[in-house]
Amino acid sequence: MITEELRQAAADAILQAETDRKPIVQPSKTYPDLDLEDAYRIQALWAQSRVSRGARIVGHKIGLTSRAMQMASKMTEPDYGVILDDALYNDGSQIKAELFIKPRLEVELAFIMGEDLKGTGTRIYDVMRATEFIVPALEIIDYRTEVPRAITDTIADNAAFGAIVVGGRVIRPMDIDIRWVGATLAKNGIIEESGVSAAIMGHPAAGVAWLVNKLDAVGGGLKKGQIVLAGSFTRLVDIVQGDVIQADYGPIGSIGVSFV
Repeated sequence: MITEELRQAAADAILQAETDRKPIVQPSKTYPDLDLEDAYRIQALWAQSRVSRGARIVGHKIGLTSRAMQMASKMTEPDYGVILDDALYNDGSQIKAELFIKPRLEVELAFIMGEDLKGTGTRIYDVMRATEFIVPALEIIDYRTEVPRAITDTIADNAAFGAIVVGGRVIRPMDIDIRWVGATLAKNGIIEESGVSAAIMGHPAAGVAWLVNKLDAVGGGLKKGQIVLAGSFTRLVDIVQGDVIQADYGPIGSIGVSFV
């Protein structure tokens, strides 16, 4: 564990990297005693700084929802970060590639909360009951630190969140069996990835339930109207300026964006 002063220094460095679009040395190398508690605290301090500059927290993202990614990161559970309003895009957006350092895309579902949800022992059915809508979403992943990264580096760096794109058809939680939402992700007309939402911990709401329990441990929870990115069900796809992306979710619509 490191001191609060060092945590603030790490948060400031990540914020500067985001501003400069230039990755910094991994916090785990700069502070060898960095642990998971430190990492989440650094993330919170970074978020506070962004809010003080005018951003607003509108939700949360969940990462490492697949067993393969957990094993690669030497973790036994997912991680999480916050979603800011200035990183929220709609279907059809032209997104400036220069806003990111090394952007990559993941295919996900976003839960829109219809009521507050908090407390330990939260389960999938609690999430489904508290969710008002579910929409297709893309997450733009971006790293503000050098690689290879320890899990503490990823968490401190807001779980590698870059931005979110929402679109497609808005559905209610019980409209379809959301375990079997399938999607393809095409870049410049070529399908690069495909997957099904059951790959997210067996059920997309399982990660949201996990998040609620984790947030309760630090006195938090989900609020009505917040967005929760439930986790990816495809591998990462690299993107650069000039790329045109189309994610097709079948019966629940599609998302198209371009990077300029």
